[in-house]
Amino acid sequence: MIRSLSLAVLAGFALQGCMFAPGQYLDTSEVGQEGSPESSRVELIPITPKLIAQNAATHLPSSVPAVLLAFKPQAYKIGPNDVLYITVWDHPELTAPSGPQQQIDANGRLVRPDGTIFYPYIGKVDAAGKTIEELRSTIAERLKQYVDSPQVDLSVLRFASQKAILAGALVKAGPMPITTSPLSVVEALGAAEIDPLNADLSSLMLNRDGHEYILNMDALNSNGSQLHHVYLKDGDQLYLPYNDRKKIYVMGEVLAPQAIKFKTKNMNLADVIGSVGGMNQTTSNGNALYVIRGADNLETEPAKVFQLDAKSPTALAIATQFELKPQDIVYVGPAEVTRWNRLISQLLPSATILGTGAAAQNNFSEASSR
Repeated sequence: MIRSLSLAVLAGFALQGCMFAPGQYLDTSEVGQEGSPESSRVELIPITPKLIAQNAATHLPSSVPAVLLAFKPQAYKIGPNDVLYITVWDHPELTAPSGPQQQIDANGRLVRPDGTIFYPYIGKVDAAGKTIEELRSTIAERLKQYVDSPQVDLSVLRFASQKAILAGALVKAGPMPITTSPLSVVEALGAAEIDPLNADLSSLMLNRDGHEYILNMDALNSNGSQLHHVYLKDGDQLYLPYNDRKKIYVMGEVLAPQAIKFKTKNMNLADVIGSVGGMNQTTSNGNALYVIRGADNLETEPAKVFQLDAKSPTALAIATQFELKPQDIVYVGPAEVTRWNRLISQLLPSATILGTGAAAQNNFSEASSR
């Protein structure tokens, strides 16, 4: 009798295997149905060529703000803490007062905090705010009282009065001097060396004069890009965020479930599935490929569940056009046979125990009757 009961229990569970199968399962049967508890929190949207076309029509290409492109670097203006090297031809006592055997740095002239330098014969000279050519002309004009037709040359040994600050996912973060050569955003990042594994290339932030500008470096840094024409100026702050807070979570019947860092702005569904080794061909359900979006903001608006029937190669072509967003959850559901097998694997040990108990009971009854 007990053995019959165990078989009946096993059969009963088997008939409802899909309902009680262990593991993750996304039930979309009630999603979108009026009056269901899920209808107000989740919107189910099939991924079709029509949806791809609608998304493409509303897509806004990345562009550089006009105010950044309008800034054009002017001639460098000398400032405090710059070190100047002044040459007066045929007058080494003015060019290198410390002696020609000394390093050039030793004969450099530091611009004082008040913006002045001291020069032989002519004394204090206002340097800050002047271009190199303007200061050269001023020194030459004042030397005429002491030197016949002075030939003066001037260069900057060390640029220290103007700088931009670079921070974030960079190998060489820190201050970067603004020099006589215009410094573009692309050149600055190249000199600072981007950390390719940890940088978020889609959210480069430029803080200028109290305003913050977001630049999609991944989209803008290409042939014909205007990003090469964005120049830095004194006081700019450039921050390249880390990508550890922007991820796509891949779960379910894939070969290597994991969280993928969102390094660029554009990452499509096919890229993500390929990054985790693809769908498990043995256990996955090709009709149960979902993208869950907005699950972290359910209190304010419904989450969207996008579903792709990935059984055919055509569907995979559609997947290459479906763009993902940070914090999306990609879930691949199990095939019905997979859920059945998992149910059986859970029930068989219990059935074996029941069967063993029934056999022991029969043996005991037979022994008692003797």
